[in-house]
Amino acid sequence: MSSERIIYLPLGGAGEIGMNAYVYGYGKPGNERLILVDLGVAFPDMDTSPGVDLIFADLTWLRQNRNRLEAIFITHAHEDHVGAIGHCWESLGVPVYARAFTANIARGKLDEYGFSAETVTTCSPWPETVQAGPFRVGFVPISHSIPESSGLVIDTPQGRLIHTGDFKLDPAPLVGEAFDPELWGSISAGGVRALICDSTNVFSQHPGRSESTLGPEIVSLVEQAPNMVVATSFASNVARVKTLAEAGERAGRSICLLGRAMRRMIEASIETGVLSSFPKVVSPEEASDIPRENLMLIVTGSQGERRAASAQLSRGKYNGLELKEGDMFLFSSKTIPGNEKEVARIMNALSEKGVDVVDDSNGRYHVSGHANRPDLERLQDIVNPQIVVPMHGEHRHLREHVKLAEARGRAGVLAVNGTMVDLSGNMPKIAGYVETGRTYLDGRVQIGALDGIVRDRIRMALNGHVLVTVILDEEDEPLGEPWCELSGLAETGRSNAPLVDVLEADLTQFLGRAGEATLTDDDKLEEGMRRIVRNTTSNEIGKKPEVTVVISRLS
Repeated sequence: MSSERIIYLPLGGAGEIGMNAYVYGYGKPGNERLILVDLGVAFPDMDTSPGVDLIFADLTWLRQNRNRLEAIFITHAHEDHVGAIGHCWESLGVPVYARAFTANIARGKLDEYGFSAETVTTCSPWPETVQAGPFRVGFVPISHSIPESSGLVIDTPQGRLIHTGDFKLDPAPLVGEAFDPELWGSISAGGVRALICDSTNVFSQHPGRSESTLGPEIVSLVEQAPNMVVATSFASNVARVKTLAEAGERAGRSICLLGRAMRRMIEASIETGVLSSFPKVVSPEEASDIPRENLMLIVTGSQGERRAASAQLSRGKYNGLELKEGDMFLFSSKTIPGNEKEVARIMNALSEKGVDVVDDSNGRYHVSGHANRPDLERLQDIVNPQIVVPMHGEHRHLREHVKLAEARGRAGVLAVNGTMVDLSGNMPKIAGYVETGRTYLDGRVQIGALDGIVRDRIRMALNGHVLVTVILDEEDEPLGEPWCELSGLAETGRSNAPLVDVLEADLTQFLGRAGEATLTDDDKLEEGMRRIVRNTTSNEIGKKPEVTVVISRLS
């Protein structure tokens, strides 16, 4: 029996949707050579990560083993797969491989941090391969909601692995490559040890629909609109943006793209040859002079992002353009779970302006970029792997996908973030666990999710904050009375006196009663004053705030 083994270790993206980061290894246990597939982000929310800019997978284990890391391979250019490359590459320092469109996006992200464009190598699709230590890796075209998505063939000395990336089985995606069952059959003909597979839509029972089915519906909708039309979708869904633009052009409207990400994706598509043509667009300045019934805006912000074009248009003007009563706003997108409140806020703000909002509740103006259950079954049957490892999904998706694999006679393994799986034998084995978590980009610095910074921010948001200042003289006696500053708390409580006055009076009494042992010990003094503030505030207004005590001693 060989002393080498194949391992699979998700650090992000398994047990959640977002911040994808998957490690593969081959070699002697504990000394495997490693590659990383994808390096993405997740997005914060005000409930669990207020003030945070982006969320990455915790790469501590990988950094500790960076001398074993050979390369990074990026399957496609969605933010949850490539968004962390600029933030995290320096601590890993290995070559990055991607196809042309994805490489273009990755280079832009690395350039923001001053890293060389040569860091990223542009790869041609299968059958071209890249040697990375004991691995030989090839990019196999597969359809998704962004151009040039690829699954990865990962060949090891003990057999072939196939990592699907995000995918759907679309025979006519309009932009990018169609799903080619013969190609996928040919790469699987020699036997596949494990299929590591997207699980996002495992609960959707109907076969996925093609992007090409949307055009006629969108054209009809735009042609019938009497006033200005605004449409939003994922900027990265270049096929959808093109479909929207062509629908507007066919209806005799001038097209204006609003939002940096929207323009960047179209530019990258043209630069890399993904798009050979795109309807002529006008600038926001030119759009201001075009009659409203002859204008269509295609804008960013389909997920309710507060600074994106959709949100700003819902609040007022954006780049000199404004929505008015009788205009139409189309959401040609699905709302990602967790973004419902933000999207609903924009929809209601638009409605208050008298704008007619059209969403995808009837399924006519959006199709998913992920494989549904029958599509997962079909791909499994084409590839016919010995083992199925679900990834890219919440825990319930992974668990259901394991059941699906086992029902079709294949071994399945449930591996959430931090689970190291040995894929060497006839059956997958759990080889161990590593510590995983989240890293927050908070302003310009990266912090750990367990560092307490965001936790304290949440506590202050929930409970308010009181700053207490007290000065003691050379004899350790209070010099004057302590004073308080309140943040996020009601000013008056049950006693009908200003809360700050009640707090200062109670603190003065406490200091007057305090003995020498308390007055000479900063820790005891701080703890006592914190307790007084929390108890008094609770009695007055029913809140127990966060408290900061500043003790100044005159020497």
